[in-house]
Amino acid sequence: MIHKLADVQSKNIGIDTNIWQFCVILKEAIIGSNCNINANVLIENDVKIGNNVTIKSGVQIWDGISLEDNVFVGPNVTFTNDFLPRSKQYPSEFLKTVIKLGSSIGANSTIVGGITIDEYAMIGAGSVITKNVGAQELWYGNPARHHGYVCKCGQKCDKELICNECKGK
Repeated sequence: MIHKLADVQSKNIGIDTNIWQFCVILKEAIIGSNCNINANVLIENDVKIGNNVTIKSGVQIWDGISLEDNVFVGPNVTFTNDFLPRSKQYPSEFLKTVIKLGSSIGANSTIVGGITIDEYAMIGAGSVITKNVGAQELWYGNPARHHGYVCKCGQKCDKELICNECKGK
């Protein structure tokens, strides 16, 4: 479903993906199946979005950013892709940022370009991420720091990486 008030130029969109009103998706963007792209989202050209991804309202996905399968991006998350931006001056290549399988980024977080957030990591709301984040790590704060671990289901856990609720199922 593509809302009639969305500007979708890309033909590279998987089945069962919903794109809501006031979205702009440029023609070279690649978006997987069963995604939910909420209102007021901008997706540039050199962007790859996997399957089952949720992007909440007010997010811009700039060139050089990849979101793997099952990623959650909360409302008003800000990504950057140019470490030294200047008006009308463009880098030869934008920074590459990868958000890996199953990771979640809380509302209003800022993700500085050129980093990797590893599989099933959890970023707390309002965080400023300036470093790579490891698999199943919990980060929050400004600047964000490592505060523990999360199970693949999203519950906080110890270094065994399996919580008492789901037992890692």
